[in-house]
Amino acid sequence: MTRLEFLQDKILALPLAKTRVESWKYKGDKIVFTNGCFDILHKGHVTYLAKAAALGQRLVVAVNTDDSVRRLGKSPERPINAEDARLTVIAALGFVDLVILFNNDTPLSEIELLQPDVLVKGADYDPNETDATKKTYIVGSDIVRKNGGEVRVIELEAGFSTTNVIAQLRK
Repeated sequence: MTRLEFLQDKILALPLAKTRVESWKYKGDKIVFTNGCFDILHKGHVTYLAKAAALGQRLVVAVNTDDSVRRLGKSPERPINAEDARLTVIAALGFVDLVILFNNDTPLSEIELLQPDVLVKGADYDPNETDATKKTYIVGSDIVRKNGGEVRVIELEAGFSTTNVIAQLRK
C-alpha cells in the first residue's frame, strides 16, 4: 500500500466506518470521536486533535460537508477549502485513524451509529450541560454516557482560529 493509499484508506463512508470501528472495539481499543469543519488547518486544530487522540487508542474525526458548513453561518465565503480537501488534510495527520463526512447540522446520527467511548469537543462547550437547546451542549453526550462512555473538553489554543487566519490573510 502506498502512502497515498494509506491516507485514502482512512476516509470512509459511514457503513464502512462502522465496520472498522467495530473491529477496533473487538480488539479492545478505546474509540475517541470529535467533529468540526477544519476549514483551514492551523496549530489550534492540530493541538486539539492530538490531545483528543491521546484520550484513547483510535481517533475518529467527523468533518462537516460544504453544505453543512454553509448552514452554520460562519461567513459567506466559508468553507475556504472544499470537503474533499479538508478530509484529505485531516486524514494526513498521523494520530487520526478514521475520517468521515457528515451532512447534517450535527453528527448525532454518526455518534449513534459508531457508539464512541469518548466524545470530545473544545472547552467552549460544557460537558455537564444537559439542555440540548443551549449553545454549549455537546450533541450526542447523552448517548455516549448512556453507553458507559465519557464526554471530555479540551482547552483551545488561544489566538488560533480559522476566523483569525482569514483576518490575517486579508491584511
